[in-house]
Amino acid sequence: MTHVTTRWSYSTGERGRNRVRAFTHPSTGCLFLELYEGSKRRRIALGHRDRERAKAKAEEVATALRRHEPPLGATLTLQTLFDNYVREVTPQKGRSSRSHDLRASKLFLQYWGANREVKTLNRRDWDGFFRRRRMGSDGRVGRVRGKPVGDRVITQNLKFLNAVLNWAVVAGDGTGAYLLERNPLKGLPYPKQSTPRRPMLTDEQYRAMLAISRTLSPLFELALVVAHETGHRIGSVRLLRWSDVDIEHGKIRWRAENDKIAFEHETIVTPTVLDALDRARLEQRAIGDAWVFPAPGDATEPCSRHLMRDWWQRAEVLAGVPRVQGLGWHSLRRKFATEMKNTPLKDLCYLGGWKEPQTVLRCYQRPDDVTMREALATRRVLTGSKGV
Repeated sequence: MTHVTTRWSYSTGERGRNRVRAFTHPSTGCLFLELYEGSKRRRIALGHRDRERAKAKAEEVATALRRHEPPLGATLTLQTLFDNYVREVTPQKGRSSRSHDLRASKLFLQYWGANREVKTLNRRDWDGFFRRRRMGSDGRVGRVRGKPVGDRVITQNLKFLNAVLNWAVVAGDGTGAYLLERNPLKGLPYPKQSTPRRPMLTDEQYRAMLAISRTLSPLFELALVVAHETGHRIGSVRLLRWSDVDIEHGKIRWRAENDKIAFEHETIVTPTVLDALDRARLEQRAIGDAWVFPAPGDATEPCSRHLMRDWWQRAEVLAGVPRVQGLGWHSLRRKFATEMKNTPLKDLCYLGGWKEPQTVLRCYQRPDDVTMREALATRRVLTGSKGV
């Protein structure tokens, strides 16, 4: 005997006018509402399996439709969406990511308007955004207005937008439904940069910059040493506190709150770093939670990233290092990864603050003649083996 399973549903309202149907999804058992707004059918996930609540919600929506009111409250605008995300999700991120969230939110609101309905975003908006971004500034302090923005930055902005939209699809709206029925931009392609600029500082150039670094500032000299010897981002280096430095055991703690990928870890460091830090601590006479790199004129704040960038650019001129786009603090990170390429990837990732080995291989390590010559010189000849 065959048993037929009947899918539960409940309908209310007048057909063609304010008909609303509550029903269970055939595979998940979750409850949905189905209604028509004009000639367009709309389905809304209720996010629960309580049939009595679903019936009550169907009655409520049918009443709203009969009165020609918005059936599920106010339309979700970009302003409301970003306000919710920045309030609920952004605070859980690292300092750099929090800054990017706020900056990117402002950009999207400027481009599309605070009152733009989220569900109306489409491919033309997506393509138009990165066309316009290629023509103008990225909105950061210190950047020249009108300077073209690279595809990597634009992709970062669009990935943030997609993350916000995907979050809205699963975030409740307080009425049993979700903020957004679907991500209207899901699956759209990001701009591709065929030849990303990832230059690497040579050891000769590093030594030249180090030799003149103290004439700019003892803090710049210290930052160069720490960034070079640890392979960490300058954003994490400049936010170190003396309580993060354990000179006795030769370790540094890298706080998740100061890391781009929120990777909390502790690494062993070289004697070169320890000597530089020990000397700086004596010069600063600072301990505890004081900043290792205090801002000039205000020791309660860390050095700004803009000051670190300016020191680097001035050092390039004094050291005679040719100006190459992309040859900044991050080039030291590539140098670290390349010089340490014989280190097991798991250890290298931990030492330099990477979570994914593929990131190191794809973006940081470079082929070099010395390593290739060593590999050829130590090539092992297989004898007495048979091919499979």
